[in-house]
Amino acid sequence: MRLSAIHTYPVKGCHRVDHDTVPVRQWGLAGDRRWMVVDADGVGVTQRETTRLVALRAATRDGGLLLRADGRPDLDVPEPADGEPVPVRTFRSRTWPVPALPAGPAADDWLSALLDRPVRLVWLARPARQLPAEDGGHDTGDQVTFADGFPLLLANAASLTALNDWLAEAGEDPVPMTRFRPNLVVADAPAWAEDDWEGRPLRVGGVRFRAAGLCDRCVVTTTDQETGVRGREPLRTLGRYRNVGQKLLFGLHLVPLDVGSVAVGDPVTVTD
Repeated sequence: MRLSAIHTYPVKGCHRVDHDTVPVRQWGLAGDRRWMVVDADGVGVTQRETTRLVALRAATRDGGLLLRADGRPDLDVPEPADGEPVPVRTFRSRTWPVPALPAGPAADDWLSALLDRPVRLVWLARPARQLPAEDGGHDTGDQVTFADGFPLLLANAASLTALNDWLAEAGEDPVPMTRFRPNLVVADAPAWAEDDWEGRPLRVGGVRFRAAGLCDRCVVTTTDQETGVRGREPLRTLGRYRNVGQKLLFGLHLVPLDVGSVAVGDPVTVTD
């Protein structure tokens, strides 16, 4: 097996950034989801609520973030150096808030105009656990960014091929891997091999991870990541073939056990 693609999402819910190589931190990939758009209650605004986020093409830089979108001027946003932290939650149902620093009115105004609703931008200076430890399963760490619950998401290219075969049988169009918003994509593994990796050590190049559990998919997978157009697939087909305990499974959560870096082409191995 080998690593065939690497992606980060500098602002939670934004368009992906592709990489040839990227550092791995204890809390995930460098530059991945350290920023989040929140509403007046400090709850994350994601593609579940608005598909307009696909238009946001954010890029990290040393000490800050560049906000970009077609038809809007670029905005450079420095990492907040001070200010009063505000408690935020990635989801309204989550009762475990984390402290984040406000990015400031310029970023708030820019994003409010893009999303056509009042929002704020916040930065997570110190990645921290956002779920009770007992909810983490095989998550042995205590640090995560504004990811849904685990530091990284891995997807298997062969599993996407199998899913697209099911879609073709149903007369539906294939979907690209971008629908699933993974951080790492593995090639040359059998379809659904990741089902047997939960709880096991996994090595990508020289960096070790633990497979922390399969990923339950949501409505975001039905959103075209280039246009924002939302349909019914692939959730309907995942519901027919990958429904386990009322969870529609695609992809595998990972927790880093080392720091280092990973690169496209790195070998991927799974051990007991």
